[in-house]
Amino acid sequence: MLGRYIIENKATVRSAAKRFGISKSTVHKDVSERLKSEAPELYAQVKDVLEINKQERHIRGGLATKRKYAAIASGRKKKDAYK
Repeated sequence: MLGRYIIENKATVRSAAKRFGISKSTVHKDVSERLKSEAPELYAQVKDVLEINKQERHIRGGLATKRKYAAIASGRKKKDAYK
């Protein structure tokens, strides 16, 4: 189930863990070790999706930081307007 979910939704380990209510470590172990021996073809597809997610990780982090500081800046402007 985890493997199919990751492929269909291009999900990250973190989002899959949240969706299934399990830890990131469990998701990673299931899709990297158990899936490899039980369904090698599915494992290869999951591995490709997770590799893409890994390559894009720094971009998502940068966007999150940008949103954070934009929210802080807009909060300051509102406070300054009331002074």
